[in-house]
Amino acid sequence: MIIRRGTEADLPRVHELIVELAVFERAPQEVTNTLEDMRRDGFGPEPIFSFFVAEAPEQGILGIALYYTAYSTWKGRMLYLEDLVVTEAARGTGIGKLLFDAVVAEARRSGAHRLKWQVLEWNEPAIGFYKKIGANLDPEWHNGNMTAEQLAAYTCHPEVEAAVQG
Repeated sequence: MIIRRGTEADLPRVHELIVELAVFERAPQEVTNTLEDMRRDGFGPEPIFSFFVAEAPEQGILGIALYYTAYSTWKGRMLYLEDLVVTEAARGTGIGKLLFDAVVAEARRSGAHRLKWQVLEWNEPAIGFYKKIGANLDPEWHNGNMTAEQLAAYTCHPEVEAAVQG
């Protein structure tokens, strides 16, 4: 098994794994990200995410860990692990741990003071994995988000909107 930084050529397989994860998480209809979006956002003039892949010589890419740099007002630089995906047939083989190790090593290399991620409350295998490695699973925080539709419908103060739009 080879763990390496992802390349633009890996994106079709990465997208397949993202869709596989969405099916596992019972939300395949939620994937609206496209290969073109990923090319622009990961390999365009202003890349905003990176990833590692787990690749077996005979089987190809079996897993990914996609992350990005974020910022904590209390701690400073941090990495956010958006998704750690191992194809169903390869789960339980240690690939997830190797990918997680790569993200931890990247956090150390980049000077991050924190690594964060989310896990669904019903995903017992993932919860077990994170507990086994000694990670904190914080029950106090609620996750907030707004969909594209909610962002479009939200009414900003006109002067603030104008100032941001320039």
